[in-house]
Amino acid sequence: MQKRVFIIHGWDGYPEEGWFPWLKRELEGRRFEVHVPQLPDAKYPKFEKWTSALAEAVGKADEQTYFVGHSMGTKTIIKYCEGLPEKTKIGGVVFVAGFLKRLTGLEDDPEVHEYARNWLEAPVDLNKTKSHFDKSIAIFSDNDNYVPLDNQDDFRDKLGSKVVIQHGMKHFSGSQGFKELPIALESLLEISS
Repeated sequence: MQKRVFIIHGWDGYPEEGWFPWLKRELEGRRFEVHVPQLPDAKYPKFEKWTSALAEAVGKADEQTYFVGHSMGTKTIIKYCEGLPEKTKIGGVVFVAGFLKRLTGLEDDPEVHEYARNWLEAPVDLNKTKSHFDKSIAIFSDNDNYVPLDNQDDFRDKLGSKVVIQHGMKHFSGSQGFKELPIALESLLEISS
């Protein structure tokens, strides 16, 4: 059975952004079936809408199903996994610039802060989420302008993720010039081998 990978964008993201097309090509060249769904209202993201859109895109998840999420995409994957049927196992997850604790450097706009607050405060049961996968890797940058390094604690301690810290990669965003992300490919290959 072919392994499926779902690459999930972040706030104001889209399937052709940054390193997503590169990662899709790299994985397809290794015989993965790859999907990069456009989540609804990316500029004004709603947690519940993104989670249900992901569930619809995936259909039935199994041990041949993997995820790579960027920023808000990581929390979408976490919430999605929390809602999986009790004994369902997926192959694993690669979290890129994931957050559960806090965000920094946001625009000085009340609406932006409201969206961020809604995402940060959205409840998730990390034990339930963790019960659906055995392998995960969380990738952070030591100079991310939005996701401080203290976010790694929950990924390591509560989700059991292997933590990888990259130097000088900011928020790993296409808008910051990142068109390839070898560490994401290496991490996905590691958890899927």
